[in-house]
Amino acid sequence: MSPYILCTLLFSLGLGTAVTFASSHWFLAWMGLEINTLAIIPLMAQHHHPRAVEATTKYFLTQATAAALILFASTTNAWVTGEWNIQQLSHPLASTMLVLALALKIGLAPVHFWLPEVLQGLDLTTGLILSTWQKLAPFALILQLSSVNPTLLILLGLLSTLVGGWGGLNQTQLRKILAYSSIAHLGWMILILQFAPTLTLLSLLLYIIMTSATFLTFKLNSATTINTLATSWAKAPALTALIPLALLSLGGLPPLTGFMPKWLILQELTKQGLPLTATIAALSALLSLYFYLRLCYAMTLTTSPNTLTSPAPWRLPTLQPTLLLSTLMVMALSLLPLTPTATALLSPSW
Repeated sequence: MSPYILCTLLFSLGLGTAVTFASSHWFLAWMGLEINTLAIIPLMAQHHHPRAVEATTKYFLTQATAAALILFASTTNAWVTGEWNIQQLSHPLASTMLVLALALKIGLAPVHFWLPEVLQGLDLTTGLILSTWQKLAPFALILQLSSVNPTLLILLGLLSTLVGGWGGLNQTQLRKILAYSSIAHLGWMILILQFAPTLTLLSLLLYIIMTSATFLTFKLNSATTINTLATSWAKAPALTALIPLALLSLGGLPPLTGFMPKWLILQELTKQGLPLTATIAALSALLSLYFYLRLCYAMTLTTSPNTLTSPAPWRLPTLQPTLLLSTLMVMALSLLPLTPTATALLSPSW
């Protein structure tokens, strides 16, 4: 792809997100989401592989459906109430449709079916953009709708944590595993949204850090399946020692960074008098932890089949820049001691 086209597409990605962030009018928010979608589609289809084209088509149809629902629901609300303002969403039908449309945009269960299939057809760099940056604009709108339909949000959150854990159990493709991991993490964020929106933003930030570190690690090793990942010890031994820790951080094990949002969310849910919801979410985290442990087991406790006589395969030194990866990996593993600082910043007293 030409550098000029790439710069234009990346600028459009940033522009679409910024327009949605800055808008208080439903039409402008919809326009920002559309700019976002149209900017990432050429990035998804740039390799001209049949799987990439199929994934791009599925993504386009899904996002077009969600955008049409958003436009229809906001028009219905404006027709009934006379208001296009995002904060003035009072019609129950329009609010339910908008929450479901935004859930479809980011891949929440039960409208999650497109996400693993689309992510499986993409290369790891575009998959990283889809799993992180593309979540920001719809989340900005969901944050503003946190009080319109609380029961629906809790149901979506619980279902997403369960589906995200259950769906990843039988997968061998790393991109599908990361897709189900994304669904589960989004469920945790949606659960706490109406009680502590700042905690949702903290969870989203930490999820982006941990997922970016994992995607960049897989990209450095050119690993897309569990079998490929199991042989990566010979390519980058030091990095292979850190990958299980990054995966366990995604699973939420202490003393790693991923424990912080789960701990704070369970604490807040218990404070709000929802012990059953907190228990179901904690049990669903065990499902997610199982497939992370499966990856760790394949990498660290098994010897992969190797027909070569030498202990390490012949390889060229990597030319990929690793500064961003090393920074993200350190953050993905060691931010838990900053939990008191995070809670102090999140407290409403200041």
